[in-house]
Amino acid sequence: MRRSEAGAALLEVIVAVAILATAGTAAVAMASESARAVERARDADRRVREASAFMDAVALWTRADLDRRLGERPQGPWLLRIDRPANELYTAALADSGGHELLRTALFRPDTSRALR
Repeated sequence: MRRSEAGAALLEVIVAVAILATAGTAAVAMASESARAVERARDADRRVREASAFMDAVALWTRADLDRRLGERPQGPWLLRIDRPANELYTAALADSGGHELLRTALFRPDTSRALR
């Protein structure tokens, strides 16, 4: 092998190693970011499940309970907003501490005070 051919082969090896190193670094960075994305998704899922369990309890509140809690107020780690858009209809929205809404539901509570008259 002539000296110029040996130099060309060495240059090809150096370029190939550089390409492999770049691809390897990109693969490691992508795997690391994927692991962080999975962790964020698990955390978001856990927060929504906890909020859903609390909203299940809110759905059991009576009309009087809902009336007492109209408006927005902190409720544990969340902000709970209860509105009454109609006489027998309530809406309950649960947001995280940053104000991002996690869950919203509508609750029908008939006015039984008129039925008793």
